[in-house]
Amino acid sequence: MTVINHTTVTYFILLGLTDCPKLQHPLFVMILLIYVITLLGNLGMISLITVDFQLQTPRYFFLLNLSIVDLCYSSVFIPRMLVNILVEIKTISYSECLAQHFSFVLFVTTEGFLLAAMAYDRYIAICNPLLYTSLMARRVCVCLVTGSYLGGLCNSLVHTCGLLKLSFCGPNTINHFFCDTNPLLQLTCSDNHLNELVLVTFSGIIAMSTLLFIIISYLYILSSVLSMGSTSRYKAFSTCASHLTTVTLFYGPVSLSHVQPSSRYSLEQEKISAVFYTLVVPMLNPLIYSLRNKEVKNALRRLMVRKKCCASACMSE
Repeated sequence: MTVINHTTVTYFILLGLTDCPKLQHPLFVMILLIYVITLLGNLGMISLITVDFQLQTPRYFFLLNLSIVDLCYSSVFIPRMLVNILVEIKTISYSECLAQHFSFVLFVTTEGFLLAAMAYDRYIAICNPLLYTSLMARRVCVCLVTGSYLGGLCNSLVHTCGLLKLSFCGPNTINHFFCDTNPLLQLTCSDNHLNELVLVTFSGIIAMSTLLFIIISYLYILSSVLSMGSTSRYKAFSTCASHLTTVTLFYGPVSLSHVQPSSRYSLEQEKISAVFYTLVVPMLNPLIYSLRNKEVKNALRRLMVRKKCCASACMSE
């Protein structure tokens, strides 16, 4: 039996964050600045973890992959967003829109799984420190990271394949700054009840299960920390503070955007939420994990010393 694609829309129009002409140039400067900070912060974190031997631990292996994911999924839509602010006709082709949707869901879901894996790493480090080396061996860490990417891929394929079966006959204006699932479902002229059910079910199960896993991990961590001395307690809390901050910043806006039926869906609420988990979180994560992290600061100092030594050696020659 042949499946016919009834799609008549060949492109979509992205309205962006605002249609006020006076705000376009300040908005462009602000988003460009955010993107530059995101690129520098995440590339810097990736480079530092890669070259510094003392950061070759499970904790920083997960952080390395978190930076890669943040770098990738912020790059999925910010360059297009910047271009659309400057041009008069803000169009994106049907195929580009679906590719953007696929990439975004892939990376945002992977981030959720990675945050759960990082919570497990902290649980083992604090609650079972004597078994940490064996329980968090390199093979285990690779399996957790690979599973995170595969989970993101499966979720993305489910939602994108569901969109491919829908017909878009017009209108073709998306009141958003990227091709998210809910705005696309609102434009289809097909029956989208199954897509909505899959969206809420899959997104809800993934978000709630990973968040519940993180909460349970931290309940065990809290129980273990309370039995420690004040010095050890402070050190344990400091190693978890960055991760807890990232989890809060990430899961709050994502839950508001994706774990709800279209009957309760608000485009303005979605835009505000999306700004946090697509623009702010990828920019803040490298800062959160570096500003209060002595190991990262020491690694940066070692790198600067090596560069100065190399520069001095070159000059002496």
